[in-house]
Amino acid sequence: MRTALCVLGTAALIGLTAAPAGAADADRDFTVQDPRITESSGLAASRAHPGVYWTHNDQDAPLIYGIDSRTGKTVATLTLTGVGTPRDMEAISVGPDGDIYVGDIGDNLDGSWDHVWIYRFPEPKQLRDQTVRATQYDVEYADGPRNAEALMVHPKTGRVYIASKNEDGGGLYAGPERLDASRTNVFRRIGDVPWVTDGAFSPDGGRLVLRGYLLAREYAWKDGRLGDDGTSVGAPFQGQAESVTYTRDGSALMFGAEGRGSRVIRVERQGGSGDGRDGGSSSRGGDTNGSGSSGGAGTSGASGGPHAPGAGSAGPSGPSASGGGGGEQGDFSLGVVILGLATVVVVGLKRMFRRGE
Repeated sequence: MRTALCVLGTAALIGLTAAPAGAADADRDFTVQDPRITESSGLAASRAHPGVYWTHNDQDAPLIYGIDSRTGKTVATLTLTGVGTPRDMEAISVGPDGDIYVGDIGDNLDGSWDHVWIYRFPEPKQLRDQTVRATQYDVEYADGPRNAEALMVHPKTGRVYIASKNEDGGGLYAGPERLDASRTNVFRRIGDVPWVTDGAFSPDGGRLVLRGYLLAREYAWKDGRLGDDGTSVGAPFQGQAESVTYTRDGSALMFGAEGRGSRVIRVERQGGSGDGRDGGSSSRGGDTNGSGSSGGAGTSGASGGPHAPGAGSAGPSGPSASGGGGGEQGDFSLGVVILGLATVVVVGLKRMFRRGE
């Protein structure tokens, strides 16, 4: 009987400490191992390399890192040439043309820069340290300078969008139909958004997720605009929460943060399906916004003005509307359940053993 109890206890301990099934696969939670990455401020799933995520520091060095989500290790470091010295790189996105777009769009003084920049270069076919030549685009806003940390490229049309960051609510800005390196590209306001530190389009283009420090909302995307008021995603609490992207298949969201050894956490989408096959979105959410002529109206499906930070969210420790736990909270909860059940069984068997003596 004592042997049986030892075996049961060992099994319970293994069940508590072992990684969940699939944890070694790509697109799961991972910890950034590279000590150079201390202020990861953007995140984008690679189109060419499954399981790889592109990120960069919030800094003035033209460096982009490719991280393998299976190990958390850097598998490629890209050094950009053909651009000036970055000022405040804040966001990264992969377009339908296979190019990577980097938003040097930060402006912590809210209007100190009369223009910002976007860098664009082809995603490398091989994962290795290399120098890549990028194209630099000058960007300004039709309604004046502002701070921004979110840049999103629509996966069907290639149009670039920027969400400005303001504690009283920001704006969603649409760029021209095509960026032009020979002139200044004017971005025009097409809607109101809450406090935003990053954003991303779903792979099918039918949804847009925007995150802040404490919340994230997923919006339907219709006719080149926000199609509804958004649904809380239940973002994990990460302190300096700076980044978000969809997995390559669109089935989940990956949330990142600044800090050395930062954690990237997977949160399942509600419904669990990707590419617009669930009832919460429409695959016909195309991007038919013209050349930005409707900008400045400030109207969108997200009516009623900007959302206050934290509105509509259960908070970092509240129930998630994503329909999936994922992440550290889910692993901890599973461990508690296993430990509790094991304890009940062991105590029960001990009592039976004593009665039989």
